[in-house]
Amino acid sequence: MKFLKYLLVGILFGVVMTKSEAISWFRIQEMFRFESFHMYGIIGTAVILGAIMVAVVKKTHFKNISGEMISFNPKNMSIPRYLLGGSIFGLGWAMTGACPGPLFTLVGHGIWTILIVIISSIIGTFAYGALRDYLPH
Repeated sequence: MKFLKYLLVGILFGVVMTKSEAISWFRIQEMFRFESFHMYGIIGTAVILGAIMVAVVKKTHFKNISGEMISFNPKNMSIPRYLLGGSIFGLGWAMTGACPGPLFTLVGHGIWTILIVIISSIIGTFAYGALRDYLPH
């Protein structure tokens, strides 16, 4: 019962990703070929909504689900760092033909091969954690 709210938000997210066609590799292929605005519209809407929500959280001093104040730490905005990271991220996205957000939605649609991508993502996360101290930040 404790995790029901997370399950419901996850289901809602899966429905939104399905209805917006963000899980379609055809849409992702169109995006990377610059043939359609569809995915750019979804991403742009998410960025604008995210910026608005961050501004609202900062202005109203929202608290998280545990009742703690939400804080935003300043980031080192190193351009090469973000270009390299974004390129690796984009290459992974293009190679798998799957947006990273709805990977579990794809499993729910019966696309079992996406489990290889999920497992690879988990391995990559652990590898980053093991190598983090040796990487430039």
